Amino acid sequence: MQTRSGGGQGPSNVRAARDRHGRGARGPLLPVGVPRYRTRTAAFDQLVMDAYAPLHNAYFDQLAGVDLAVDTIPRMRLHADMTVLPDEIIADGPVPLGRVLQAGVDMHGNPTRARFVVFRMPIEHRAVSTQERSELLTWVLTALVANYLNLDPRTVNPDFPW
Repeated sequence: MQTRSGGGQGPSNVRAARDRHGRGARGPLLPVGVPRYRTRTAAFDQLVMDAYAPLHNAYFDQLAGVDLAVDTIPRMRLHADMTVLPDEIIADGPVPLGRVLQAGVDMHGNPTRARFVVFRMPIEHRAVSTQERSELLTWVLTALVANYLNLDPRTVNPDFPW
């Protein structure tokens, strides 16, 4: 049996549901209370906030002027022959997992605040479960805070495995 779209049995030949008057879906596909409602990005952002909250509360005065950001991938110019990364980059081998950006001035002459940047994709690829991802985020954020405050990571978190 052939369909109007050209025959074959691939997923591109599945007929779409009827959409009368071009309105599309009339509401959300999933209820708001369902865990699957959040995207993977939103769930990762929440894990970052949960891992950062105890550190921020412990060093509230020192971290009051620091922003927290999540970037999908590292957007840095690193040389392929670099064997040692700068201290402000927290990495797993040659792959950056997080970075401290110090306060400075942007290209328009405006002052910028210090920022911790966590890279989502490298962390998600290294952790299979949510528990592992949470532990890795705690490790990365502890190292970033320790680097920014110029402290030993074991001072920030006595359980730090470094």
